[in-house]
Amino acid sequence: MKLHELRDNDGATKRKKRIGRGPGSGMGKMGGRGIKGQKSRSGVAIKGYEGGQMPLYQRLPKRGFTKPNRKSYAVINLGLIQKFVEAGKIDAAQPITEDVLVASGLVRRKRDGIRVLAKGEVSTKLELQVSGASKSAVAAVEQAGGSLTVTTAQAAE
Repeated sequence: MKLHELRDNDGATKRKKRIGRGPGSGMGKMGGRGIKGQKSRSGVAIKGYEGGQMPLYQRLPKRGFTKPNRKSYAVINLGLIQKFVEAGKIDAAQPITEDVLVASGLVRRKRDGIRVLAKGEVSTKLELQVSGASKSAVAAVEQAGGSLTVTTAQAAE
């Protein structure tokens, strides 16, 4: 095989369909859109339209409820806090507040508060003050000899 003999497999490439390029192309005049009607015009989108029949999305019942004022917490795991303490980004001797967690880069922003979950191991004695925590997270911190206090969530600034 030589360089000039290289070529694609049959059917690997396909030429672009050129619409509206005269009668010889087979896609001239109406360009494959048929005759007249809404869909032959430009700028028309008929999504979900079923020819006058009640569309599926309207036939199905509405379910559920979205609470308009629900709280959105930034979630962190105990294992990550431990990793940041070991890396020296968080000082375990001082109380660890939400502002400390944001300043260390562990959390991007507070939102409606920070909630601690129990994923990961904690070996350092920590004094955490956060807006929310799972029961297992509180138990894990206390087992390591620290304390986890849940404060009332302040509105995100």
